Amino acid sequence: MIVWINGAFSAGKTSAARELIDLIPNSTFYDPELIGGGLRNLLPQKRLAEVSDYQDLPIWRRLVVDTAAALLAEVGGMLVVPMTLLRQEYRDEIFGGFAARRIPVCHVLLSADETILRERIAAREEMPDDPEGSERVRQWAYEHIEPYRAALGWLAGDAHLVDTSALTPAETAVRIAEAVRSGAAGSCAIVQTPEPTAETVAAGVLLFDKADRVLLVDPTYKPGWEFPGGVVERGEAPARAGMREVEEEIGIELAEVPRLLVVDWEPPRPPAFGGLRLIFDGGRLDSAAAGRLVLPGSELRGWRFVTEEEAAGMLPPQRYERLRWALRARERSAVLNLEAGVPVG
Repeated sequence: MIVWINGAFSAGKTSAARELIDLIPNSTFYDPELIGGGLRNLLPQKRLAEVSDYQDLPIWRRLVVDTAAALLAEVGGMLVVPMTLLRQEYRDEIFGGFAARRIPVCHVLLSADETILRERIAAREEMPDDPEGSERVRQWAYEHIEPYRAALGWLAGDAHLVDTSALTPAETAVRIAEAVRSGAAGSCAIVQTPEPTAETVAAGVLLFDKADRVLLVDPTYKPGWEFPGGVVERGEAPARAGMREVEEEIGIELAEVPRLLVVDWEPPRPPAFGGLRLIFDGGRLDSAAAGRLVLPGSELRGWRFVTEEEAAGMLPPQRYERLRWALRARERSAVLNLEAGVPVG
């Protein structure tokens, strides 16, 4: 489980989080700011100069989720995360990543009157030996008061609110601990794909460019790259489901019903239920169609045309095996068509 402590800068998140780990057994303090600091040393300066906030870096948002999952696998228990998230799409992406890993999140919002926030910001001394650096930090916090106010609409509806205006960090931690124990701060309901209750049928569609590279997409709601596609709805033909998902996910409307290449059974491995996995051949996309490809930011963070060798390092093993089977089936079909004199492509 994760207790995500949100709020304006200087709302007291970090201080309360450090107090909270003493109140909740087997809990670990996890500060995603460390990832931002690490990226400053890892990424080229040119890339860093393109953003004003490391939260705008897709790699930061991905690493926040991956690191949290790795920490929980290593230490178990609960992670306490003090981190301001004021952009709803970033909350969706990060919490969606946790949901894909079946990691519940208690979202807590620390709130304080603006006058008190400004007093706390004015008293901050981040760098005693660097007055100019401390002033830059204070200015940054002042500039984010307005974005915080603008985000309060969705924040207040999503998170458990704790007013810290008259509370010490220790008192704030007690309030959070009580809310978590009592269930008042329940698990956040943000799950971008409904959790299945039984085996599912899913349809994936392979799309190719002129060099016969296959299109992969990078979902925000589960680990690893994937083919465009999704779960077949009740009463829906699987091939039509694949066409619908391609249009919804990447904005491409397929003119022809795709051909079935692979039928695979994914055994249930708790918490996953498994089910039938069908792979279809959606054909080649010309340059104009590829140029129309769009991504819904809440579900997909990226796309790439890749070779089979590149896909091996991007797809989880089971998905890569399906790709290999599908590509071999596609090659055999092309040979048969050639021998029969049927035009290919």
